[in-house]
Amino acid sequence: MRTSLFDVVIIGAGAAGLFCAGQAGQRGLKVLLIDHAEAVAEKIRISGGGRCNFTNRDLDPAAPHKHFVGQNPQFCRSALSRYTPADFIALVQKHAIPFHEKHKGQLFCDRSAEDLIAMLLAECEAGGVERWQPCSVKKVAFLASEADGMGAGSYQIDTDRGPVRARSLVVATGGLSIPKIGATDFGYRVAQQFGVPLVERRPGLVPLTFDGEAWAPWAQLAGLALPVQISTGSKKARMAFDEDLLFTHRGLSGPAVLQISSYWQEGSPLDINLAPTVNLQEALAQAKARSRKRIANELAQLVPSRLADAWSGRDADWQRPINEASDKALARLAEQMARWELTPTGTEGYKKAEVTLGGIDTRALSQQTMECKAQPGLYFIGEVVDVTGWLGGYNFQWAWASAFACAQALAA
Repeated sequence: MRTSLFDVVIIGAGAAGLFCAGQAGQRGLKVLLIDHAEAVAEKIRISGGGRCNFTNRDLDPAAPHKHFVGQNPQFCRSALSRYTPADFIALVQKHAIPFHEKHKGQLFCDRSAEDLIAMLLAECEAGGVERWQPCSVKKVAFLASEADGMGAGSYQIDTDRGPVRARSLVVATGGLSIPKIGATDFGYRVAQQFGVPLVERRPGLVPLTFDGEAWAPWAQLAGLALPVQISTGSKKARMAFDEDLLFTHRGLSGPAVLQISSYWQEGSPLDINLAPTVNLQEALAQAKARSRKRIANELAQLVPSRLADAWSGRDADWQRPINEASDKALARLAEQMARWELTPTGTEGYKKAEVTLGGIDTRALSQQTMECKAQPGLYFIGEVVDVTGWLGGYNFQWAWASAFACAQALAA
């Protein structure tokens, strides 16, 4: 079979791969984009309830440790400062895609994530990008000696549409999260093949689960959501979020839990304040002075009634009219609800995780170009790298920024 020649082959047609392909193509490179799935950018399609939270205005490129986790969050400073949320917003505006800010800097498409996918495909078209989908990669090889006039150090990629060769290979295959939309470990296998070190992977931005029996009293609250403060860790390692919590049949979810899951360590407890905007002890003491209602009824003025019923049902001292309760019993109730400590037994795993923590060790990559230091012409971008953002558009901005840095380097 005839070998097709390209300047660069990009494997993975998600957010980072599509954006990098368009940018590299528009800089005059001959680009081939390959993906094993039929549809492009499934993560974009399902993100943000189908409207894609595509970036975050609050991102501070000079302080990536505020919104990114990994062994070295500072690694992403260079890329994030060279392609900012404002840059991506300008592109979205150029394509006349209407969008809105939800809260905390989070930007969403007004209509649908499909608008964003169409934009990325249009950018690829403008760059003359060739796209093979669905197309599986069977083998990747580095050719150290000169081949086909390409000079030393090109890559041969054997695909089910025939062999291709390129000076540069970009791996943009994402992480392990959400296997049903096509996630695989392909990027990590390529890294291992070329001796690129990996940081241990685990699910990130993921619901947390609890032991069935221990969770039974709370399972009845499935579907209930409320604003909380949630924290984990101690001293300098403590992390806290003020977000909404969602009870599920198996545990806890919602933005509060997804955020804290990236910092939670197995075996560590969570601390949850179920009424962060209220001084519960004071409110219950005041209610005692003026009311004869049951404690649950008074508590339901401060937190959702289903939660009030579940909590007051835990202790006989709390199942009586509030004016008959001892100050000690009310103080205990307030204290326990403001500092609910519980230890998850696990997570819902990659099937429900929005991202993968860990991945390509950033020490092996150039922060300016995303190229492997020890393997010329091999680049890793997006989620496959050990850079994980908070919920709220940060991971997409990392995809755009790392792809842009890579495309600049490829063209140079």
